[in-house]
Amino acid sequence: MTLLLALALDALFGEPKWLWSRLPHPAVLMGNLIARATSMLNRAPYQKAKGVIICIGLVALGGLGGLVLAQLGAVAEILVTAILVAQKSLMQHVQDVAQALRLSLAAGRKSVAMIVGRDTAQMDAPQVARGAIESAAENFSDGIAAPVFWFALAGLPGVIIYKMINTADSMIGYKNTTYQDFGWACARLDDLLNWVPARLSALGIWLITGCRISWSTIASDAKLHRSPNAGWPEAAMAYALDVSLSGPRSYEGKLEKFPWVNAAGRKNIGPVEIEKSIQTLWLTWGAMVLLVACMTLALWV
Repeated sequence: MTLLLALALDALFGEPKWLWSRLPHPAVLMGNLIARATSMLNRAPYQKAKGVIICIGLVALGGLGGLVLAQLGAVAEILVTAILVAQKSLMQHVQDVAQALRLSLAAGRKSVAMIVGRDTAQMDAPQVARGAIESAAENFSDGIAAPVFWFALAGLPGVIIYKMINTADSMIGYKNTTYQDFGWACARLDDLLNWVPARLSALGIWLITGCRISWSTIASDAKLHRSPNAGWPEAAMAYALDVSLSGPRSYEGKLEKFPWVNAAGRKNIGPVEIEKSIQTLWLTWGAMVLLVACMTLALWV
């Protein structure tokens, strides 16, 4: 019941600006902690070993914090879990891209730059739309399915540990000279923690949209992605909408020729397809809530 109420609370209220303009968001506090540890320890020698220590410390701190907060009662558990699940805010950010792109290409580029890490200055409209759809699919797995999965499996300590590691991965989990060794442990643990949720997200999208293509095709295209997990919800979304995702894009001025996911899909896409991806993810969210409700009822019985 705690998880159901948290999901409902997030769907109704999302991220209230009046609250987080006055208080630091937990994700910001996690980020500040990780940034401070990184500035202190990310230097030679033994950067990989130090990164492992940071990873272990985040797991311990997250687990302990979850146990302490859980002792405050069901209301605290519901509120914290609702804060750490981000369905409504994700959908709002993606919807903002669709609305901005309808106004102008420049507005679309500016809006999508807030949710993707690639270069946006030279994007055309289909590239803006692809960026928004890919971000929606990947972040549905990271920001909704994974927290729900880990709460169901390990309660509040599980979801806080997950968010700690996922935040660390987003900050130091890069394969570059600065973070390749130091961020290795957090990046690998994040891959492990997201392994099941990513595939469950893809399965949910595939089922809710009528299994239009074989599961083996989704699995095959998922492996084209450079991430072991992100390709799964992206591939499922690409086939659900009959669009091509991924493909060439630029990072820090360098063109990366990534393969297309669903290469035969439509490439000339825009706000309509972005909004269809939002509808698909709300339906998938609804199916997930129904599953959680059935599991809760089964436990009661």
